[in-house]
Amino acid sequence: MGGGGQQTESSEPAKGGGVGPDGGRGGSAVYTWEEVQKHCHRSDQWLVIDRKVYNITQWAKRHPGGIRVISHFAGEDATDAFVAFHPDPNFVRKFLKPLLIGELAPTEPSQDHGKNAVMVQDFQALRDRVEKEGLLRARPLFFSLYLGHIVLLEALALGLLWVWGTSWSLTLLCSLMLATSQSQAGWLQHDYGHLSVCKTSSWNHVLHKFVIGHLKGASANWWNHRHFQHHAKPNVFSKDPDVNSLHVFVLGDKQPVEVDLAWAMTFYLRFFCCYYPFFGFFGSVALISFVRFLESHWFVWVTQMNHLPMEIDHERHQDWLTMQLSATCNIEQSTFNDWFSGHLNFQIEHHLFPTMPRHNYHMVAPLVRALCEKHGLPYQVKTLQKAIIDVVGSLKKSGDLWLDAYLHK
Repeated sequence: MGGGGQQTESSEPAKGGGVGPDGGRGGSAVYTWEEVQKHCHRSDQWLVIDRKVYNITQWAKRHPGGIRVISHFAGEDATDAFVAFHPDPNFVRKFLKPLLIGELAPTEPSQDHGKNAVMVQDFQALRDRVEKEGLLRARPLFFSLYLGHIVLLEALALGLLWVWGTSWSLTLLCSLMLATSQSQAGWLQHDYGHLSVCKTSSWNHVLHKFVIGHLKGASANWWNHRHFQHHAKPNVFSKDPDVNSLHVFVLGDKQPVEVDLAWAMTFYLRFFCCYYPFFGFFGSVALISFVRFLESHWFVWVTQMNHLPMEIDHERHQDWLTMQLSATCNIEQSTFNDWFSGHLNFQIEHHLFPTMPRHNYHMVAPLVRALCEKHGLPYQVKTLQKAIIDVVGSLKKSGDLWLDAYLHK
């Protein structure tokens, strides 16, 4: 892991840079932001965390969250992102030590690109308050009951056919129940993927693979590769996969791909074992295809109504609070909206605190709103109906722009 701490040939001595005990610059060197910002290329990457400067050029390839998500912060201050993505930052800091090459000069501000220091400090104070009040701790009973209602829906769908047969009306009802179960499993895997349920990351990873693999038949590694980039730089061209056209499947090393495939195959094996006796092979394929059709529409509307109508632009080097607020909005709270969206109606709070368990979003929301009012930042809350209308309006606007560009090419 220490390979990332090596100096690159492109590194230039910083003005006033110190000399380490071994005669090199080492961790005692000091740098200006101008120097740090030069190292933002694929073959030369530095970043800053709590004023410490790290060379991640080589280590980024071994970053557990993927090379892209950490590389998106090359040449920048990554303090808030580092804290947001790691449930136990003190543990992770152990792995940063070999990468340390110095720190910012005393005359340099803690924030890069002229960010609002008071706003950044206020958000960090809010983060400290959230931790002290225990809002990052999950309630196991909540997630146990949530998993239970998913399993119950699947059992009821199968029992429906077992008891009353496979008429068109019962098959349609079965499909609706399975689509509901799949959608809710999608929100649950999202919780485990964000490490917001269990106390240890390892248990979150195992249960994430179980839910997304066995209950949904999808890839945990593929989800991680895309979703963490989305949170790191939401609605930023070339950095957020949700607004880019990328490959459908992302393959990593041999072992994680094989493990992911094994988890996914257990879902389809279970599904066909359950429904083949009722519908045969082709009927089962038609059933799962229809369920996916229903589920995909549910998923797309929920995930896009919080982001698509918001600002989508190139990198603007905003602070964590401003960047997340410009790319996200909330949907009004209600029991139905909470359940329907997997609590992603609190998209603002989720993006600011991605490891926070969802049942605590409503508790931190007033604090976030107050902070936004203090600094004049927009805190948007919409009705579910308006959010859906805004998605259609955003798509129409994009379509009109493309049509205008085509007609006047």
